[in-house]
Amino acid sequence: MKATVTTANSEEKTWGGGNEPMGASYGKLMMWFFIMSDALTFSGFLAAYGFSRFKFIETWPLADEVFNHFPFMHGVDAPMYYVALMTFILIFSSVTMVLAVDAGHQMKKNKVVVYMFLTIIGGLIFVGSQAWEWKNFIKGQYGAIETTGGSLLQFVDKDGKRVALADFAATLHEERSQLKRSDATWFMSESSLPSYSVAEVQAGFKAHLELLIRTEVIYEGSAEEAKNSTINHDLSKVKFKTVLTREESELRLAQAAHVVEGANLIRNEYGNKLFADFFFFITGFHGFHVFSGVIINIIIFFNVLLGTYERRGSYEMVEKVGLYWHFVDLVWVFVFTVFYLV
Repeated sequence: MKATVTTANSEEKTWGGGNEPMGASYGKLMMWFFIMSDALTFSGFLAAYGFSRFKFIETWPLADEVFNHFPFMHGVDAPMYYVALMTFILIFSSVTMVLAVDAGHQMKKNKVVVYMFLTIIGGLIFVGSQAWEWKNFIKGQYGAIETTGGSLLQFVDKDGKRVALADFAATLHEERSQLKRSDATWFMSESSLPSYSVAEVQAGFKAHLELLIRTEVIYEGSAEEAKNSTINHDLSKVKFKTVLTREESELRLAQAAHVVEGANLIRNEYGNKLFADFFFFITGFHGFHVFSGVIINIIIFFNVLLGTYERRGSYEMVEKVGLYWHFVDLVWVFVFTVFYLV
């Protein structure tokens, strides 16, 4: 229905919805509305992460020490290599999506099929890589101790190299039982038991005099310290975790309350607990977006194979899903920067 505005000299017609403002169709306009609202959601999450990180900057984990795994290279320290590869694959899938949209404008069905297939493969590799990264993050590599005050204690040798609990923990053959809801007051429960008890870690530490404890507290070191360090490989980032003396280490270990292996929503072996909470939530939320995009791309891919858009005379649906895919890629650039680089 068209509305009219009556003036003293003439009658002017206002827009009645029959044309397309700025040449954008209804579907494309709604996709932009969704992208803008979703961008605000991610912005809020990343802002919350930033505030929390700088509030607890002294105990925040060092990304180079957390994300240092690479498939089929167990034990090799490869900080950020696989994350960089994941990022490249996702960005490359955005390029193939651009090519698919361009082929659709030219009404070249076969090229649209090829480029959309490559986009789907890239998305699947990224989602699978993120699942693999989660597995390593949850499983952990070295293990740590949480004190009664909530501080985290990690173990190193005299050269500052991390030492895993499995390398020194004693075997005491003590009987341990897991707390279950049926056995507890107020329906409390306990996660699966760690591989070692606090007593076994304490006994093993006492027997290995070469071991020291490293706290989660970060301090700024000199360039010379960075050059000589076996922990930090980037000379532009002269940040170190504080290593205690043997006497101080024994005093801190006496306050041990929990053995921590890997990461979950309650505690993690890498540092401040909030780091794991934000990591699971933000990367999981983004991973859900990528997985949803892959499913949508698969549906559109089969529609292209069936000639649906060829008969319509337009590949606009490919362009609309392309907008979503580019948004997902752009968000990952920000997530990658905030979590892994800064």
